[in-house]
Amino acid sequence: MNANDDLTLAAGPEAEAPLFSRPIALEGASNFRDLGGYQGLDGRRLQWRKLYRSAHLAHLTQNDLDQLRALGVTRSADFRGLGESAHLAYDWPQLNRHALTVEPTVVQRAQSLMDQGQTLTARDTEALMHDTYRSFVDVYGQRFAQFFALLQSSDDPLVFHCTAGKDRTGWAAALLLTALGVDEAQIMDDYLLTNQLFKRPELSHLDMPEDALDALWRVQPSYLMASVDTVRTHYDSLDSYLTQALGVDQAARDRLAELYLTE
Repeated sequence: MNANDDLTLAAGPEAEAPLFSRPIALEGASNFRDLGGYQGLDGRRLQWRKLYRSAHLAHLTQNDLDQLRALGVTRSADFRGLGESAHLAYDWPQLNRHALTVEPTVVQRAQSLMDQGQTLTARDTEALMHDTYRSFVDVYGQRFAQFFALLQSSDDPLVFHCTAGKDRTGWAAALLLTALGVDEAQIMDDYLLTNQLFKRPELSHLDMPEDALDALWRVQPSYLMASVDTVRTHYDSLDSYLTQALGVDQAARDRLAELYLTE
């Protein structure tokens, strides 16, 4: 499988089974997609219409809200920092928002370097991205532990997001899919779909070369692997990290499988 596949999948092997689209087009948000259909533990697949990942939800239109209501989405996990959440705030009555604050650093650090007169290259930006992904493990493990507690509290359809829905959200998705027994190839495919589905914002204040902007606003396998390699250095494996650092033990995995995998 590659990142161009798996955009539309059958709900089951039956010929008459309805088709579900992984990307869901919204007017006011990009990178919104369903995690259903990936093959997990014991060959069971993630249920459709249960788990979604997205960019921020501050600009949803009434049509978007109607669509989320039709999908049954009643709660959100918001990984944005305090400033981001204040700048692009949302308070949709139909969504119970849970703040799981992970502060961003890449744009601020890039701007600081440019203020000092440095012209950022793509390699500079990639290094900043790698540092950010390491911080998800070294600094913000508790936030992702809270995410798993939220997932286990109910199987009401949930959308989790940050600002672009690619980095903090991408790491959260990778951890969730790992806990549900999805293999590394499918996890990377899901991660790289951002490059097809995310609509880059216009940020005129960032006077960066185009290749550096690409490094900032696109995802690369090395970014996700910076988190994975950090985990493997300190915990040997993602499975050990889930158990030891995030509290996702066998009982928690069984609960997640019960809630989100097909029978």
